[in-house]
Amino acid sequence: MAALALALLSLPLPAPPAQAEPLAKDVFGAFRQSNGGPAGAFGGYSRGCATGNVQLPETGPTWQAMRLSRNRNWGNPQLVDFLVGLSRTATQLGWPGLYIGDMSQPMGGPMLTGHASHQTGLDADIWMLPPRSLNLTRAQRENISSQSVVARGGLAPSPLWSASHHALLRAAASDPRVARVFVDPVAKLVMCQNERGNRAYLRKIRPLGGHDYHFHVRLACTNRGCEDQAPPPSGDGCEEAAQWIRNRIDPPPPAPADPNYRHPRSYRLSEMPRTCQALAGR
Repeated sequence: MAALALALLSLPLPAPPAQAEPLAKDVFGAFRQSNGGPAGAFGGYSRGCATGNVQLPETGPTWQAMRLSRNRNWGNPQLVDFLVGLSRTATQLGWPGLYIGDMSQPMGGPMLTGHASHQTGLDADIWMLPPRSLNLTRAQRENISSQSVVARGGLAPSPLWSASHHALLRAAASDPRVARVFVDPVAKLVMCQNERGNRAYLRKIRPLGGHDYHFHVRLACTNRGCEDQAPPPSGDGCEEAAQWIRNRIDPPPPAPADPNYRHPRSYRLSEMPRTCQALAGR
């Protein structure tokens, strides 16, 4: 028995199991700074990454970045320029400025929590709440909440909604850099009913649930290697918004679940675009 034991001890140890391939969200969520250099967006809005992102300053004369602990106030330089400009426009509409929600991570990519998109530095959430102060502390920015522009029940605007919201959304969608602006269908429908001028910008205002406390601006791609979303359908999209409301009143049968759908937070690094794998050092 002793000889057998000695023989077993002399055998080579089995190789340890290969380390599980990391999730892309864990890799990109760990970056605390951008890599600098030329700005670029790579892949798609929901499976991509970014180079040369810059940080929106936490506080400016007409804006404050919210939820600073998330480190999501990064974006393509064009996005930062757009947000600063829109915050100045807000002051012309009677707002002190804007509260800016999530943009992107320093290197883009899937986020540890929350969004499916916001991966290429070209998306930003803007609060519907007109700022009460642009001197909030870091702690206040973690605890203050936005307010909904949709009344309980989801069929009509809340008292927060105003003509200045309409004007702000019009200004955002009218910027040629913007591909889409996502808002709750109630907000879109009210805009459709009240617009008396050029309606062309309404095509970019797209109804989407979960966008009553903020609106989501998406810029078009800025470089090769970035995958633009298909253009919005032709027309002003007002009938689509109306259908959303009708479906809230009389919900249709639920659509069958897509068996192939996976949330972007589940992607492994090898499933990301090659440029993103290279940025992650893999």
